[in-house]
Amino acid sequence: MVLKVFFPQCCNLAASGLLVGRWIPHHNSAVVLAVIHYPFIPSHVKRYIQQMAAQSHVDLSVLGSWSLPQDGEEGMDSFLRDLSTMFPRQRWLQISRRLGQKGFTCRLLGCTRPPKEVTNSEEEKVDEEEKVIFVHYEQRKVMLSQLHPVQNGVPQSRDDTLSELRQVFHTVSSSGPLFFLDKYDDGPLKSTHWQSDGREGSIVVEILKQASVPVCMVLSRILAVWTWICSMQVFGVFPLPFLWSKLSSCVQLSYRSQHLKTLSSQKTADNHTQFFRKANVFVSFLVDIGLGLLLASWLYTDNNISTIANMLVPAADHVAKELVELLQWLMGAPAGLKMNRALDQVLGRFFLYHIHLWINYVHLLSPFMESILWYGGLSACLGLTFALSLLSDMVALLTFHIYCFYVYGARLYCLKIYGLSSLWRLFRGKKWNVLRQRVDSCSYDLDQLFIGTLLFTILLFLLPTTALYYLVFTLLRLVIVLFQGIIHLSVDFINSFPLFAIGLRVCRPYRLAEGVRFRVLSEEPGSALHLLMEINPLKSSAVVHTYRTPTYSCYPKDSWGALVKKLFVGELIYPWTYKSAKGHAAKAE
Repeated sequence: MVLKVFFPQCCNLAASGLLVGRWIPHHNSAVVLAVIHYPFIPSHVKRYIQQMAAQSHVDLSVLGSWSLPQDGEEGMDSFLRDLSTMFPRQRWLQISRRLGQKGFTCRLLGCTRPPKEVTNSEEEKVDEEEKVIFVHYEQRKVMLSQLHPVQNGVPQSRDDTLSELRQVFHTVSSSGPLFFLDKYDDGPLKSTHWQSDGREGSIVVEILKQASVPVCMVLSRILAVWTWICSMQVFGVFPLPFLWSKLSSCVQLSYRSQHLKTLSSQKTADNHTQFFRKANVFVSFLVDIGLGLLLASWLYTDNNISTIANMLVPAADHVAKELVELLQWLMGAPAGLKMNRALDQVLGRFFLYHIHLWINYVHLLSPFMESILWYGGLSACLGLTFALSLLSDMVALLTFHIYCFYVYGARLYCLKIYGLSSLWRLFRGKKWNVLRQRVDSCSYDLDQLFIGTLLFTILLFLLPTTALYYLVFTLLRLVIVLFQGIIHLSVDFINSFPLFAIGLRVCRPYRLAEGVRFRVLSEEPGSALHLLMEINPLKSSAVVHTYRTPTYSCYPKDSWGALVKKLFVGELIYPWTYKSAKGHAAKAE
């Protein structure tokens, strides 16, 4: 049988004393956490370990003795061995090391085995000395790391269900109170661990912690007032809720409000996942505000807003001119196709009239365009994502006439497609059963077949003209939808990308552990095997997948096959739809 002893590297040169740690249940393993130095009073050691076990909720105990004899300490080994009677345990580790040697000498005392009937040969095997393997680990890295995959945000509370490696990580990370005792304390006990030379900390972090309390209180009051204003009955009157749900800027504003509520909450994170979600939201918010301020500084310098405002009206005139030329091309003989002249002229004049109305509307707004852009540019102070969302809304408003053209063409085309499919079933003696949602057989008289033939012929010969208009305006609509989709995906990327986790993965990769690897340190004859446990960092793709912040996300609600089918039959497409942030977050959790 092999006993695995996880030994911290910081204790390799510690002075002689007692080993404090934990026996891992259901595994033949022990985790050494600290060494309490001689001289000490056993009652003080017992009281100290009981206090640390109560604070850390870890079953701490004295595992054995550690001996590194110095000058004048020749009898220390026998003294430490006799201490096993004062700290009664089922097992007692007696580990010693000589200066100048790499390996340790380990003896296991007081080892009891469950009683059972054995033969003589089995008795000889039981009497053999139990082999020991030392696994050296860097206590600071194991203390600060989190082993993945995370189970429900935090390792399970029952140690019986955890693997041996998870229990080692959980034991070290939960034993934080044990590492508060350093050499500068005036207490009766001295110990060696990763913080024995002084506690690790930052004055800046402590100041920020103290300053965050009043900031969170003020932010909570502001958000409470904002929530009260948004919940007023005036904003619930139709069609205001419908408009708020369709405007990207309003959706982004509500999403950032939820983020601020999360950050202003004075409740500490319950587990590792919630802590990283808060940290990612905070860093994302700061980056978003920083990029927004950079954009605002660019807009309000060198008179850039006036330049953009002066470019918008000529750009709208140019687009209108191109659309007019396109409609005139369609009203002729586009690509040599023979179109129905009457329907072609009606549709062309109808769309030309809409363009004329739209140009008048744009020129009516042209004197106020610079003021609109000036006040709209202030939205960049709320973050780059809000400015991009406002840009998406402005693109939607400026291209509303193209959307109308697409809707008109799609409705006409869809009406003819469904009419032709219904009349085609008439020729085959079929009909669509609305109640049972299936095609049934049906007998038609001569008059019905004659009228059906006339209607089928009319719709079939008018279909190419309608299909051509539908095709052209659908392509224009898809270009606009693609541009808005890129904006929405950029906003979603800024909102959801785990910047804090990625930064931690780059600067301190051991904080996000995917596993461990072992390297042989020494393997001397007659000595125990010594291994070094090194942490394998989590892959960057796994970091993004694990810690990506849930958002309202803009995704096509249909597959590409369903989207092509909708385009073919003329159904309206809205590929960039918003998902509920709460539903998406619940799904992610």
